[in-house]
Amino acid sequence: MSDIAARTTEDRPELKRVMGPGLLLLFVVGDILGTGVYALTGKVAGEVGGAVWLPFLCAFIVAMLTATSYLELVTKYPKAGGAAVYTHKAFGIHFLTFLLTFAVMCSGLTSASSASKAFAANFFSAVKLDPDRGSVLMITALAFMALIALVNLRGVGESVKANVVLTLVELSGLLIVIAIGAWALSNGDGDTARLTEFNTPDGESPFGAVTAATALAFFAMVGFEDSVNMAEETKDPVKIFPKIMLTGLTITGVIYVLVAISAVALVSPEELNKGATPLLKVVEAGAPDFPLQIFAWITMFAVANSALINMLMASRLLYGMSHEKVLPGPLGRVLHKRRTPWVAIVFTTLLAFFLIGYADLTALGGTTALLLLCVFAIVNVAVLVLRRDKVEHKHFHAPTALPILGCILCVYLASPLSGRASADYEIAGWLMVIGVGLWAITWLLNKYVFKRKSDFDPSHLDQSGPVN
Repeated sequence: MSDIAARTTEDRPELKRVMGPGLLLLFVVGDILGTGVYALTGKVAGEVGGAVWLPFLCAFIVAMLTATSYLELVTKYPKAGGAAVYTHKAFGIHFLTFLLTFAVMCSGLTSASSASKAFAANFFSAVKLDPDRGSVLMITALAFMALIALVNLRGVGESVKANVVLTLVELSGLLIVIAIGAWALSNGDGDTARLTEFNTPDGESPFGAVTAATALAFFAMVGFEDSVNMAEETKDPVKIFPKIMLTGLTITGVIYVLVAISAVALVSPEELNKGATPLLKVVEAGAPDFPLQIFAWITMFAVANSALINMLMASRLLYGMSHEKVLPGPLGRVLHKRRTPWVAIVFTTLLAFFLIGYADLTALGGTTALLLLCVFAIVNVAVLVLRRDKVEHKHFHAPTALPILGCILCVYLASPLSGRASADYEIAGWLMVIGVGLWAITWLLNKYVFKRKSDFDPSHLDQSGPVN
């Protein structure tokens, strides 16, 4: 193991262990819930048709396979969290660690940008306005992202109590959809025959439609990987992490499938695919007397939280990589009074502005899923490589077949074979070009200007991924 990898578990001060099983479960569930299901259910329906529940189920299975790899790693190294740390322990290649870390950061930007677009759409539904031009929605999304930047500049401390409140709000909206669907179907409303219908354009099989939809629906399942960063604040993580993470994934998987069934039973896939507020249409169809403004505000609250947390994560990651001398030094500058990384915040906000103006909601969600599928594929390999590194304490051990199958499925869903849209690769490619360019500039400055060697220690970074 390299010296840098060794330092990821040594010489680090202990954090206060305040999270028991209940709070950890709320963290896992709250991290997964969010923009994905609130905004992209209709887009998934547009890909697959009435069987919209099936891609969410497939995405859940892939996430569950990868979760077993994270569980082995977090229980084996309970003081070292995040995909970048695991990757560096396994391979010891600085550039690979950088690419993976930057991919996580970019997934946060695309996730936050999709949340901004969803926020704008739900805002106009909440205030009962119908903008006649798409530019109005875009301006609103950009203004919302600017507001997020201002909050970020002031500094936002996330607490466990705040996470509990936000999780309950996000969860309440989805339970409302499920309850309305159950009530409407029990009264004979809706059309359950749609649940087995597939949207198969000429030359495409149902299998192709499902895989293309799964590649997008996977966006709704990401977030479970963030919980490994709470290992040092969790009471007895080796014992409770496996049970809690798998339980949290199962809860969200069941909720997503039930939401998808309620949605397509009450609203046709074609109608769900129109606009960025599919679940509002479900509530309106199943319970016309329900105050839609309340649900619109719940949705806004959920996606706003996703955008804020992701932009916080992205700016902190950029700041951390600058601090470790793998990105240009100015990105590490902070405000004198607020002590917030203002250059990193401005840079990530400008990238988010570009994404909001350049890509639609489907492409942003698809790009987020693409980036994280690549990260998950590497983690599934890393867990097998690190089996040669023995530890003294007992830990969760994933059956060897699960990481292998998880890697294969992640690579498949990230590849063009899954039917993934070309826009996903285009956006992800440009983001990674920007990252590699920044890395190259830093390398040249360190080598020829400052004459100092980069010493990247990924354990210092906050490896949070996008929050859905």
